[in-house]
Amino acid sequence: MKEQSKKTRDMVMTAMFTAIIIIMAFVPYMGYIPLGFMNATIIHIPVIIGAIVLGPKKGAFLGGVFGITSMINNTINPNLTSFVFSPFYNLGETHGNFFSIIICMVPRILIGVVAYYVYKGVMKLFKNKKHANIPACAVAGVAGSLTNTILVMGGIALLFGESYAAAKGLAMDALYGVILGVVGTNGVPEAIVAGIIVTLVCKALFVVMKRN
Repeated sequence: MKEQSKKTRDMVMTAMFTAIIIIMAFVPYMGYIPLGFMNATIIHIPVIIGAIVLGPKKGAFLGGVFGITSMINNTINPNLTSFVFSPFYNLGETHGNFFSIIICMVPRILIGVVAYYVYKGVMKLFKNKKHANIPACAVAGVAGSLTNTILVMGGIALLFGESYAAAKGLAMDALYGVILGVVGTNGVPEAIVAGIIVTLVCKALFVVMKRN
């Protein structure tokens, strides 16, 4: 009976996190912050929280939902570089392709997987320490967020380097500096915010789950 109750709870929570991701993805300015050349995002946060609470498989599923919403958004609300996220969007002679799906999906799926195992690793490191889940959640939040930023920007540089540079009016030798700049100016603040929010939300969820 207890096992069945846990399965039901996990199913409900997975549905809840899925709904949150979809709402954040499609309500303007809630999950994506338009910067002109690309969108900053906080949608990875419910993916990270879901992974910590529900495990790596459901974390990967939630990351997949994030990836699908990202592809849809970049198809129907495109910006200059949407072709790197959507195989259905064209910009002049530049267009998305199969690699767009890889960039859109793989980093997002790995957010939950990395976050979960980083959380478990830090918990083992602080074994038997009181409130060990606080630093574990914070580090997992940062790691999950950076996984998204680094893999997405790295994938763009590797798979769409010339097209991405052309869309932004850059010379190829300036591309890697811009990529590192995005990681620093967008990725690091996003990671810090994720670490804080993930810690606060998970702490509250752990209390509720323990009571139940």
